[in-house]
Amino acid sequence: MSEELIEKIPSLDLADFTSGDPQKKEKFVQDLGAAFQNIGFVAIKNHGLSNELTNKLYDSVKKIFDLPDAVKQKYERMELAGQRGYIGKGKEHAKGRNTGDLKEFYHVGQELPTVELEAENYPENIWPEEVPEFKAATLAAYRALEKAGQSMLRAIALYLGLEETYFDNKVHNGNSILRQIHYFPISDPDSVPADAVRAAEHGDINLITLLMGASADGLQVLRRDGKWIPITALPEQVVVNVGDMLSRHTNNKLKSTIHRVVNPPRELMHTSRYSIPFFMHPRTEMDLTCLENCIDAENPKAYTDITAGDFLTERLIELGLLKK
Repeated sequence: MSEELIEKIPSLDLADFTSGDPQKKEKFVQDLGAAFQNIGFVAIKNHGLSNELTNKLYDSVKKIFDLPDAVKQKYERMELAGQRGYIGKGKEHAKGRNTGDLKEFYHVGQELPTVELEAENYPENIWPEEVPEFKAATLAAYRALEKAGQSMLRAIALYLGLEETYFDNKVHNGNSILRQIHYFPISDPDSVPADAVRAAEHGDINLITLLMGASADGLQVLRRDGKWIPITALPEQVVVNVGDMLSRHTNNKLKSTIHRVVNPPRELMHTSRYSIPFFMHPRTEMDLTCLENCIDAENPKAYTDITAGDFLTERLIELGLLKK
């Protein structure tokens, strides 16, 4: 990571927030808030994911995507609007586009007793029987990233002048998703639409996203001056960014920055790229109404009132995963 990039995408230590040292904690809160106001991305270390767990998860994910398409499609449930299980190649497109992204992915959500899933109206997870080790690695990563996300949201709450635990009950058993992505190889680049990319420019739907290091370059973020800059997390880091729900709730005080995954050079289109983001969602009933202390004469209320569940439904329709 270049010196210029470190200046633009701050690297923070989550242990500074959780250590119990008031000065370190306050500095973390202010540095995080400044980054989320300016560019919407930070790199975090001491997030709770071990290298061993990360490697186990990536190994199992690669095995899943190496399965024949006919096998993977056993785990595709179109009626779930892509919220659990396998989602096939080109099925999702960015908001405002019709061309599908050059990716396939696998979704895992909350793993809860059936009675709790029914109470939350969440579908059950779908586990591929061909790769049994995937379940344990995925759930361990899910829990680690969810815990790190809760700490991040506590820091965000303090930055916003709210009670530190403001988000706690809003994300407890929240509708969060761990997405395993395979940007599949293209043996003949001329065979895909000219405007097809691995992931077109977009903002994430959720409160925050925690991204485990990807297996290859390609992630870019749109800076406020209109320049696209690359982001590559170091092995011990996860990249955390603001999602549209949090941006909306804070009346754009915190920035949901547009980002994309570009295609590699033509001579490398035949290679795979893997990525695992954790999309931290609140509970469906969370009220995303703009916070009063984020509204003033210079920043009038920018959004109509909506719940997280209704906002998610709107976006899934826009992404082509849910039919009207």
